Amino acid sequence: MVLAPGRCWWARSGPPSGQELGRLTIVLRAECFKLLKYSVLRVTFSPFGEVWNLPFFLLPCPASLRTLDGGSQYCSIERMKSKSLDSDPSHLTCIEICAGAGGQALGLEKAGFEALAHVEFDRNACATLRLNRPHWNVIEGDVREFSAKKFRGVDLLAGGVPCPPFSVAGKQLGANDERDLFPEALRLVSECRPKAVMLENVRGFLDAVFIDYRLRLKEQLNDLGYVANWYPLNASDFGVPQLRPRVVVVAIKKELARGFYPPIPLTDGTRPKTVGETLVDLMAANGWEKAFEWAAKANEIAPTLVGGSKKHGGADLGPTRARNAWASLGVNGKSLAEEAPPKGFNDMPRLTLRMAARIQGFPDDWNFAGGKTAAYRQIGNAFPPPVASAVALRIRDAIGFKADARHA
Repeated sequence: MVLAPGRCWWARSGPPSGQELGRLTIVLRAECFKLLKYSVLRVTFSPFGEVWNLPFFLLPCPASLRTLDGGSQYCSIERMKSKSLDSDPSHLTCIEICAGAGGQALGLEKAGFEALAHVEFDRNACATLRLNRPHWNVIEGDVREFSAKKFRGVDLLAGGVPCPPFSVAGKQLGANDERDLFPEALRLVSECRPKAVMLENVRGFLDAVFIDYRLRLKEQLNDLGYVANWYPLNASDFGVPQLRPRVVVVAIKKELARGFYPPIPLTDGTRPKTVGETLVDLMAANGWEKAFEWAAKANEIAPTLVGGSKKHGGADLGPTRARNAWASLGVNGKSLAEEAPPKGFNDMPRLTLRMAARIQGFPDDWNFAGGKTAAYRQIGNAFPPPVASAVALRIRDAIGFKADARHA
């Protein structure tokens, strides 16, 4: 099967077999993913009735593409207009709960969402948000006391609900953990009825022990009119120089759901730098002569940054296993440094807050309020901005899918 501008055909004549249709699905997706993100293909396989909505990167891209030589009874392809990444998306709005230090908020901002409210309980995290974006509407308080009724019709409800209920370190108590805020997220969805929902959590959310919890969550979102699913993502696939597996729950209104597909490294990803490549300029900032020698040996991505909680964790790089992983990269993980190594330094360097923030995907001009422990906790618990942006971009395309498809 070959793709070319304005054409799509089989390499041989005759209708495709079922096995070939399966291969076509894979090849078509792979070929489309190599091209350009400004259009979406609707591919319908008959008689099976299977539909794929795929990114399509043809330039020029005509209003319709020729049917495969197997005949229209086997496969039809339509181009559906999708919002250009260069279009003005300022009319897209969101509210964010459990905003933390702004990792997800930065990703949403980059994807073109205008936040109407950021809800966060921690005063230091709220101070960080206000410090960096004075114009943002930061609501400091418990999300359980927040009402979303006045935001009814918002495009997106997003949040990084607390991870401890689903993490091994948090004992995986799930619904029995007082920190479980998925029920509150469902309440807010019911109140504001957004077009889409985006909730981030740890990979432990996908553990077998939570299968009933996930299915119940999916059923509750379905009852509210959404198609929901969960997607495991690796931050390193999106340019974050860190081994940080996450799960993102995405729910889209049923009439818009067929326009959503999750971000994948092939089209949305960026090769991550190593720890050495990421931090060498910061390590050399005070004239440390061995910075480049150190960087050459720190030639892997970082282990997961662990921010801890108010009950556990301080300004260090985690428990013994995590510290050992950092030590293999030439980093002392027992504590954080106030500044980069000076001239003549002959020991194993420690990370500064700025170094940790860069490893988490924050831009260098994003500052953190509070003391060292409070600031590091904000950094270590953040949703990396590049990953949040990748998911939000796909949600944005889905939100615009139905309206744009009418004008294809």
